[in-house]
Amino acid sequence: MAWTAHVLTLFPEVFPGPLGASLAGAGLDKGLWTLSVTDIRNFATNRHRSVDDTPYGGGGGMVLRPDVVDAALETAKRAQPAAKAVYLTPRGRPLCQDLARALVAAEGLILLCGRYEGVDERVLEKHALSEVSVGDYVLSGGELAAMVVVDSVVRLLPGVMGNAASPKEESFGSGFGGLLLEHPHYTRPAVWQGRAVPAELQNGHHAEIRAWRRRQAEAMTQARRPDLWRVYSGEDDTGGRET
Repeated sequence: MAWTAHVLTLFPEVFPGPLGASLAGAGLDKGLWTLSVTDIRNFATNRHRSVDDTPYGGGGGMVLRPDVVDAALETAKRAQPAAKAVYLTPRGRPLCQDLARALVAAEGLILLCGRYEGVDERVLEKHALSEVSVGDYVLSGGELAAMVVVDSVVRLLPGVMGNAASPKEESFGSGFGGLLLEHPHYTRPAVWQGRAVPAELQNGHHAEIRAWRRRQAEAMTQARRPDLWRVYSGEDDTGGRET
């Protein structure tokens, strides 16, 4: 059975969006993974199809009702009892490559997309949802975040990426210990507008090429992501970034 992403959202029309193109879209067309999208509003119980209400304690915005979200989650779990349920939220665990590798090992995902001020905490507690964030910023809803999570995961599925070596040398790939940013890339022509491809990449010596790429990855990480560099270099032995 193909790995499945089941998205619960108030805006099902935005899917598959980018997930229907490029590597993810080709994998979807080939049946290497499947996408299921459910409209949370289908589980509203009144004639106005209301899914939210005002928050206890006051404040602006609305909160998604626990009864409506619970019904949507229960239906999704019946369809995929072994899937991992995830809530997309800025307060969640930061998405990183290690987490993507862990999620691809799960038997599919159920992704709850919040809206407004969020989801009633009680339904999150009942279903023990894993909370995941795609960055320290606030989006209008969880749909874009769900697409980011799914794309980061499905590209790791067998057969989705054409070159099996590619994931190893990407930023955070296993080729450099999972902590370095990716080295620069070059293609033809060898000289473009007076800028030449580094000689190390043109000599065909694989050991020298790999050493050059590592040096470049190390320099780029040290300059742009000092937090990762401290972990990689051993300056920070606490583990640094969350995984």
